[in-house]
Amino acid sequence: MLATKRILLVIGGGIAAYKSLDLIRRLKERGAAVRVVMTSAAQHFVTPLAAGALSHDRVFTELFDREAEQDIGHIRLSREADLLIVAPATADLMAKMAHGLADDLASAVLLASTRPILLAPAMNPAMWANAATRRNAAQLAADGVRFVGPNAGAMAERGEDGAGRMAEPLEIVAAVEALLAAGGPLTGRHVLVTSGPTHEPIDPVRYIANRSSGKQGHALAAAAARAGARVTLVSGPVNLPAPSGVTVRPVESARDMLAAVEAALPADVAIFAAAVADWRAASEAPEKMKKDGGALPPLALTENPDILATIAHRTEGRPRLVIGFAAETQNVVGYAQAKRVRKGCDWIVANDVSAQSGIPGGVMGGDANEVHLITPEGSEAWPRASKTEVAERLIARIAAALGEKESES
Repeated sequence: MLATKRILLVIGGGIAAYKSLDLIRRLKERGAAVRVVMTSAAQHFVTPLAAGALSHDRVFTELFDREAEQDIGHIRLSREADLLIVAPATADLMAKMAHGLADDLASAVLLASTRPILLAPAMNPAMWANAATRRNAAQLAADGVRFVGPNAGAMAERGEDGAGRMAEPLEIVAAVEALLAAGGPLTGRHVLVTSGPTHEPIDPVRYIANRSSGKQGHALAAAAARAGARVTLVSGPVNLPAPSGVTVRPVESARDMLAAVEAALPADVAIFAAAVADWRAASEAPEKMKKDGGALPPLALTENPDILATIAHRTEGRPRLVIGFAAETQNVVGYAQAKRVRKGCDWIVANDVSAQSGIPGGVMGGDANEVHLITPEGSEAWPRASKTEVAERLIARIAAALGEKESES
């Protein structure tokens, strides 16, 4: 897919710069021509010699290079590429991009570019969570810059853990391929999908859960990927294979799911198809609770975070389209309309999950669905179809809605 494509890789100054050497190799394996720009800070972590040996091209490091700038080299570098990748994208580089600064070769190239730009952020979790970084990320997303990662995990700093790890090279390659995919209506978009149930532990053996197979959420993630989007699928425990071309973030509990969703932002679209448990045990027993013939042990419950409402009410970094699901057993449309307003989301996909739905195998666990699409304009009843067909139809509506929003702005 990347044969004949020209990639300009900007390597920022972070410890994750070592991953960028593998990224060069992965891009070259797929036939891409790779040129590299390195910041002065990046050269403290990896050398231009190593990057040049892997890219088979000259590495560019200086804005006022006498030879390269005779023909305005920073403009030429930015325009001769089909795509620009910044990996690692440090907090400093993101701040420069968000504010239009151009005081070195990397920032000048990025400011001068008219090509798609993909950022792979990498920094300490506190830096990624900082309000200034979140503002910058939101501004860059609004400007059309695409993101892959950061991922959650252990940091280089001893004892540090959280969202801030640079995406792995193969994840970045998948995002590049999606961004350059020809003809897809969601090409260049980041779609975030939640799927499956959550498991809320009572003790090491038992848990509270919802009856969800994850089939509809996984079908939506697959349909979005086929439409050219870069897709992050945050999934509770399911017995389903990962959809092709999709980055999967497995989670267990509602709190895990919210953290993974927030770490995956920014996104253009967020589809919350997961059946998240509304409650969890107020305290998890450290050992298996035993029957002793006496009184039943008390089970105090506490409310889980509302993931849909949390993201829909964000003032910064809110996806342009936030879509929830409503599984109801009565008054399906009425309850879903009230939920859409209460949660603050743009659309609700509502379905009847009662035994009277008439769907073989039931909606939860079955292969078919019959939904109502609830929007500010009203309710649409969709005919019964396979979950794959429902997903394709919803993704087509999403692509059309994003196009309308852009034409209005």
